[in-house]
Amino acid sequence: MALPLMPGNSPNAQLKKERFHKSQHFIVYGGGMVLDLEKPGIGGEPLVGQKFLPKYSVYPKGEGSDLPSWVAFDKQTLRFDAYFKEPEYDAKVETHRIRKCKIFFYLEDDTIHVIEPSFKNSGLPQGTLIHRHRIPLPPPNDNQFYNVFHFNINKDIVFYSRTFTVTDCDLFTKNFLSKLGITLNEPATVPEDPYTNLRLQHEASMNPLRPYERLHPLKQFLENDGKTLRFYCLWDDTDNLFGDQRELVLHYYLADDTIEVIEVIPPNSGRVHVPKFLRRCKLPKNAPVQMKPPGAVTARTVLNVFGTMNEGKHVVLDSCDIGAATDEFYKDCDLAIGKEINVFGRRVLLTDCDEFTKAYYRFKYGTEDFTPVQHKAPPAPKPPRLVPPYNGFGSEEDSLGNCHGLMPKPVHKDFKKFMEKDSSGLNSNVLRFKARMMTTDPVHRGRVFLITYFLSDDSLSVFELEQKNSGVIGGKFLERQRVKKPGQELFKRELPEYFKAQDLYVGGCIYINGVNFQLVDADDYTLGYMELHSDEFPITNVGTIFSKLRSISEDKQNEVRAFLSHNTPVNGGFVSFESFRDLVMGLNCGLTEHEVLVLARRFSEHPAPKEDVTLMLSVAQHYLRRNRFEDYNLLSARFVHSDRQKSERLPAEEVRNICKAFMLPIPESLLEALLTEYADGGGIDYHGFVAGLNWLEHPAPAVMTDDILKYEVSARFDGGRSALKNINCSSLVKEIFSFSPNKGEAEAAAST
Repeated sequence: MALPLMPGNSPNAQLKKERFHKSQHFIVYGGGMVLDLEKPGIGGEPLVGQKFLPKYSVYPKGEGSDLPSWVAFDKQTLRFDAYFKEPEYDAKVETHRIRKCKIFFYLEDDTIHVIEPSFKNSGLPQGTLIHRHRIPLPPPNDNQFYNVFHFNINKDIVFYSRTFTVTDCDLFTKNFLSKLGITLNEPATVPEDPYTNLRLQHEASMNPLRPYERLHPLKQFLENDGKTLRFYCLWDDTDNLFGDQRELVLHYYLADDTIEVIEVIPPNSGRVHVPKFLRRCKLPKNAPVQMKPPGAVTARTVLNVFGTMNEGKHVVLDSCDIGAATDEFYKDCDLAIGKEINVFGRRVLLTDCDEFTKAYYRFKYGTEDFTPVQHKAPPAPKPPRLVPPYNGFGSEEDSLGNCHGLMPKPVHKDFKKFMEKDSSGLNSNVLRFKARMMTTDPVHRGRVFLITYFLSDDSLSVFELEQKNSGVIGGKFLERQRVKKPGQELFKRELPEYFKAQDLYVGGCIYINGVNFQLVDADDYTLGYMELHSDEFPITNVGTIFSKLRSISEDKQNEVRAFLSHNTPVNGGFVSFESFRDLVMGLNCGLTEHEVLVLARRFSEHPAPKEDVTLMLSVAQHYLRRNRFEDYNLLSARFVHSDRQKSERLPAEEVRNICKAFMLPIPESLLEALLTEYADGGGIDYHGFVAGLNWLEHPAPAVMTDDILKYEVSARFDGGRSALKNINCSSLVKEIFSFSPNKGEAEAAAST
């Protein structure tokens, strides 16, 4: 039954074909037209009876991939051990030779490389037998090439009419062929080579005609080349006229047991500087001795056993060394600190040696005593170099630099301290204190100052905060500089002392340019930094504070118990900071205001202050508007480009770096506060962050001058004294005095 001629029912197989090109079967060869039988038919399909030969090896079964062979099999090589039998027609004692070789098959392109390992005294040009290339099969299949399936153990392979027998292969080759499904044969043995056996027998039967001596002249040189022992010596020549003590340096070369002596000529001694006191040679012990005639000093002595000059003679070596010279020379075992050696009639004393020489004698001879010989008085101490006093021009360091040389150099700064204490990320390494003037004038007594101390270079600056209706204009009070301590002489030889970080603490006083300031408070970072580095700031050491509190008398402890019994039932052991300060300062145990703050911070419980986001955005837009920043589209595009995951969230560190790259004119403290507010579990919403900063499209309400000044001078004392609301006095007293509030209440009731 015939199917209707409809789509899908046509028996024509060419409906799905896409290639219909025809191959060129005729080529011009030797001036005539030749038929190329390897070209395919229409569309690349093979003709009737035509077979395409594979060009390269296939992949192992179960491990195939779509990668090309030069990528999948890169640097993978199969190695086979083989041999071939080479006939010999000109030799008398052999008819053939067995030559061992190695066959390398490169999987990436089916190339083969055959080499023959070099054999000593073989007389054959060994090495590479067949360079790496694709080797065709023997005729009549010479139009094909060897691939991986043609190799196996205990199998003969013909390369260019030479038959190679594969005997074995390495472990990688065995595993690879097994994965291809090839059954490996048992390893074959290599037949013996008659010529090689003959050579081995001939070498074993060879004996020297003269007595064999175990002399290794190069062994000592190879082991000790470049190794030299150095001794410091003294030659006392005071017995002779105009003689004195002369210092020498002796070098002993372990490579050939030779000695070299160099004289150390001091400056302005009047002697002529000579290169060497003794050139490098073997130093005899009994020098000076009579010179030996030529030929007397030789490494070997030859004896004429029999024969004359005209007749044949026979010579042998003198194994007993009867006529050899018997001079004794200094060895390394003869040298030691405190010994004297004879340097051609001069008695030289060994006084000291270097560290390598000590290690050598300690390892080889077990010597442990290397006490040097004291042969000269210790040098006199140098007189102190007095510098003139300060003359008032420039700084003291600059004036002192002019006294050290004719060419003055810049003052050397502590770069290591600068790198360690410079601002890095959120760690600013800057201490900020709130201070007031210590004066009886009511106008100046109400002025508030911000003292900033920079730990990187020990400098400080003073900024006066503006007060309403005070009649005093705020602003910069003192430029950043190092400040000298008061009470020092102006024109003196020593460098002046400057205020250090340890001199600044809450409750302390600091005298700056005729004005006496009292530090009344510090910000949270300053208090935390000083408590974290209590070894640098002993005033924040909690152990020292506890020791002062434990040293109070029994009457003062009773007052503490009475205070606890009065406050514990009402407030649960929590008191205000003012009450806590009055209690601690009333104990008269020598605590300062800063130590009271340390105790209060340790036992305080206060929530973190909440920032006003609207106020922060208003202040940020004020800075951006004042500096005419309008690149919000570029800033938003940069955030989108950095968001690889398209999650509309970025880490805080990356957002901070992008803001610094765009040079946003926003104070560091304000930027950190904004990043904290816009951060959530997955990062920072950069779209909302940019929208909040955009004063062109989303203007924020105006702000007061005090709010702007708060972020401009970075004076944020929210974590200082003002943040201490409730102090757990019960925990403090229990930890220090080891009694609980209940016990104190019971004792108070009993006394009543």
